Amino acid sequence: MAEENESVYIIPLIKTKMVPTPGRSDRAIKEIRAYIARHMKTEEEQVWIDPKVNEAIWARGKTAPPSKVRVKAVRFEDGLVEVSLPTE
Repeated sequence: MAEENESVYIIPLIKTKMVPTPGRSDRAIKEIRAYIARHMKTEEEQVWIDPKVNEAIWARGKTAPPSKVRVKAVRFEDGLVEVSLPTE
């Protein structure tokens, strides 16, 4: 059986406000990847972000991403971490 480690995080994206407006949503995706890599103890290359998370960040355009986002991270045995929106 595959062992999975699952956690739900609320990621603050406040650093995106320090970036010029055209690059804020790009920066938000990079922050999500770095935050998950740091907290799940893996490399940033091993973090896979679901397209629905990307759509949630880009929903208000490239200049106005949300200030925080709630995501679910699942780490698999091979070290890959999948980031998706939590289902409630």
